[in-house]
Amino acid sequence: MTAAPEGAAPGGPGPKRRAVAPDKRTRQPTEVRRRLILEAAVPLVSEHGAGRVGLRDIARAAGVSVGTVTYHFAGVKEIISEAVSIEIDGYYRPLGERMLSAPTAAEGLEILVEGVFNAETDRHWRLWFDSWLSSATLAPDSHQHRRYEHWSDRVAELITRGRDSGEFRCPDVQETTTRLNALVDGLALRRLRGAPPLSLEQARTHLRGFLASELGPAQVRSGPPRAD
Repeated sequence: MTAAPEGAAPGGPGPKRRAVAPDKRTRQPTEVRRRLILEAAVPLVSEHGAGRVGLRDIARAAGVSVGTVTYHFAGVKEIISEAVSIEIDGYYRPLGERMLSAPTAAEGLEILVEGVFNAETDRHWRLWFDSWLSSATLAPDSHQHRRYEHWSDRVAELITRGRDSGEFRCPDVQETTTRLNALVDGLALRRLRGAPPLSLEQARTHLRGFLASELGPAQVRSGPPRAD
């Protein structure tokens, strides 16, 4: 698909796709087609928001017909829900691996802080919050729930490691993990809303302050903020 002009909403006029003769079409396995549709939806929703993306936009981006999209999905809300599950997995799993493989728990905490707020994460958070809004009337997504729980388990594992090694104290690991995740979500929402504005370094500073308060002598990085 040729990208829409910058700032333009999807769904407007654009170059027409040339029809492919039936005998030239390659029929892909169901899971491959589903994945293509989901991967095409993610950047559209991230750029324009779930409310401004329709089935036709997603079909055009995926290079399939609208009928193919509706064959695999009940609608845009279902596509977004599944796409976010993939996004969560791709975002949190490698971050969890990096922070847990750090030489110390304190260094792992700094990897966490840098990992949830950096130049690449606004796209993730925009998709994440759009998913919450668009799926409010849908049944809970068990896959998404399990992936979020898996992330919380990794955070708790890191904090437990630091407590057990004597790097810092933490009377209740689960409570601290819950509050940390809630703070990350809240800061991300404030950053995206820009009311009031919140820079990446300000968000990281808030997290470091929380961790220092909760964990006592945690050696999360301190010092002058770096420019973003």
